[in-house]
Amino acid sequence: MIELLALPGLPEVRPGDDLAQLIIATGTELTSADTLVVAHKVVSKAEGRLVDLADVTPGPRARQLAADHGKDPRHVEVVLSEAAQLVRADGGRLICRTRHGFVCANAGVDQSNAAEPDQLILLPIDPDASARALRAALPGHPAVVITDSFGRAWRTGQCEVAIGVAGLKPLEDWRGLPDTAGRELHATVIAIADEAAAAADLVRGKDSREPAVRVRGLQRHITTDDGPGVAPLVRKLEDDLFR
Repeated sequence: MIELLALPGLPEVRPGDDLAQLIIATGTELTSADTLVVAHKVVSKAEGRLVDLADVTPGPRARQLAADHGKDPRHVEVVLSEAAQLVRADGGRLICRTRHGFVCANAGVDQSNAAEPDQLILLPIDPDASARALRAALPGHPAVVITDSFGRAWRTGQCEVAIGVAGLKPLEDWRGLPDTAGRELHATVIAIADEAAAAADLVRGKDSREPAVRVRGLQRHITTDDGPGVAPLVRKLEDDLFR
């Protein structure tokens, strides 16, 4: 059985806040058998990964892209600064590869849930390190998954995925094992951390300050060490069919 509980009562997170202490203050029990799934926005806010548009001076490339795609050139400048590669610009969308290897819209730069009207929220510099630090600071040391919402090349709509992982096996490889009919599986690798991220999103409100969810029932995927992080989930460039 999988049990999901959105943590209540988290306040607006500000730069410098101790996110672990805010989570502890909710009074929610956390054990080593639990997985805590946290939306990256609160992690980024606590780490000060915020940019005020008033402080941004767009360069020539940002101004041109903004004119071509109907966007704020200051916003585009921040996107470009966060992108390791601009993969595609089309229809007002800037699809980028981040320094982490993620391929997503606007290099993960987002304005939703920002505390100020002209403020942007960036991805954590190292989401795995953020997940490890949060795990170490929480009682019970639960596994931690940090998430963001990504579009998907083959599907409509957005889905939460893991961008930082500590203490949870990110993948479960069934290749070489038999299916229920005894046939050998050749391609089945289950994205455990992404599935935990997506499941957690079902019980938290996008507009109700419930960025953290306790997930119970994933014990067999939890590890005592922090593990490899999110890297195994990032598709290699040579295997990227959409690059």
